[in-house]
Amino acid sequence: MPDLTQYLWIIWLVFILICVIIELLSLEFTFLMIAAGSLAGLGANLLGAVWWLQILVAAVLSVLLLLTIRPLLLRVMHKGADPTPSNVAALIGLSGRVMSTVGGDTGGLVKLANGETWTARLSPGTGHGPLEPGDEVHVAAIEGSTAVVIPSERNTA
Repeated sequence: MPDLTQYLWIIWLVFILICVIIELLSLEFTFLMIAAGSLAGLGANLLGAVWWLQILVAAVLSVLLLLTIRPLLLRVMHKGADPTPSNVAALIGLSGRVMSTVGGDTGGLVKLANGETWTARLSPGTGHGPLEPGDEVHVAAIEGSTAVVIPSERNTA
């Protein structure tokens, strides 16, 4: 029976290649650090280290790179990025006007300050009766395709 540990270098190369491919798809530097650690494991293999020492070298170097180099790379990559919230995050806190009655159990429509019209429901625990058309509201949360709103007099804190 052949000794399969002599082919361990092939496993290291395949693992490194898979990590690099995953990194190209995610761009978070996590799998790049694991690939670099695995490269050290491959180096230990080529130097003749036993299989458990190869794995230990790869694991230790991967963890060190993840804890030291990755945060630095992420900081450099996100430096100068636009901090303005977008998509759903940009809607939180936005004001709007009720277009059709929004009650405790029934939903209605609100027109937000950005011009979008959303289905809306009253936030639980507001202790407020139904909101009538023309009332001003603020978006407290977005749940699916529904804006959870609170009356604007509740929003002033």
